Amino acid sequence: MAEDRAQLELGARIRSLRERQGRPIRAVAEQAGVSESFLSQVERGVANPSVASLRSLAEALGATVASFFEDSREPIGHVVRAADRPTLIHPKRLWEDELLTPATARKLQVIMSVVEPGQGSGDEAYTHDSDEECVIVLEGRLEFWVAEDAYVLDAGDSILFESRVPHRNRNPGPDPARVLWITTPPSY
Repeated sequence: MAEDRAQLELGARIRSLRERQGRPIRAVAEQAGVSESFLSQVERGVANPSVASLRSLAEALGATVASFFEDSREPIGHVVRAADRPTLIHPKRLWEDELLTPATARKLQVIMSVVEPGQGSGDEAYTHDSDEECVIVLEGRLEFWVAEDAYVLDAGDSILFESRVPHRNRNPGPDPARVLWITTPPSY
């Protein structure tokens, strides 16, 4: 199944990066604020991390979430062809991200996500080091929480917020949501 393959590939990328750095699993888990057994399960493709956990693991490894993308080749120039977009499929979350800006972008990052009904970033709110983030719902619907405020965004709606404020999201369905995430500076 595709999501099982994606989960295995994500875990293998995380393990490979950790091993290239010569770091024990315990040290990375501790720095990321997750249990050693959870990190082991992620690396073996048995568990899937929430967006918050994925960000914590990337930070602990001195990497970006984008480094976990499939085929994260650096594009030549500033053009990212639709057929060549680096893609990250979040295992079992039925969420797919495509990087629309070059991985070398330093001031702006645009990601297009497809979030399946009932799926989202997880129950745990997360933050990141971008200054601002704009989320635009192109199709479908997205429930969005920023701090204690809750919103329902329909197709055509957008929200702007500070990325350092805890936030999370969920697609209430019934259709997939296609969403643009624009962050400045890049932090994914």
